[in-house]
Amino acid sequence: MDTDQVSVFLALLAFMALGVGVLALVIVAAGKAEKLRPVADVLLPLALVVALTSTLGSLYYSGVANFRPCRLCWWQRIMMYPMVPVLGIATFRKDVTGAWYALPLAVGGLGYGVYHTRLRWWPDGSGSCDVDAPCSAVWVDTWGFVSIPFMATCGFIAIIGLLSARLMLNRVGESVNS
Repeated sequence: MDTDQVSVFLALLAFMALGVGVLALVIVAAGKAEKLRPVADVLLPLALVVALTSTLGSLYYSGVANFRPCRLCWWQRIMMYPMVPVLGIATFRKDVTGAWYALPLAVGGLGYGVYHTRLRWWPDGSGSCDVDAPCSAVWVDTWGFVSIPFMATCGFIAIIGLLSARLMLNRVGESVNS
């Protein structure tokens, strides 16, 4: 499999993640989290799968495809990578409170991802990156708009949606039992 094929595969996964994340956030925002009760047990493991896939994808791009990550890529990695052990432990222990530890990382990563995607789509010459690895560099351009920062942003949205739904279900369950 060459890098273009991997990029198409990861772009498809990113769109699936984006759809799941947006759907979960819409359901939570509408106050209908209880509708997700039948899948409650898979929300945390699914967030782990998204974080792990995102981590492995970024490692592929830097380690196999030899794409040099810029400073904003590193900040996104700093937010994504720790979620793998945090969500892994939470999933293994069936400890929903682990979502509280991962959620701030996902929100921070989303901020970096959105800003980085904006720089990629509308470069203005500014940014916090160096000449050797500019933040506006285009390593991946699947379908003319899907870039590495865009895929990371989709992953962060999915994780935020899944964790928010799981935490809301836990909250609803606690208020019912009180």
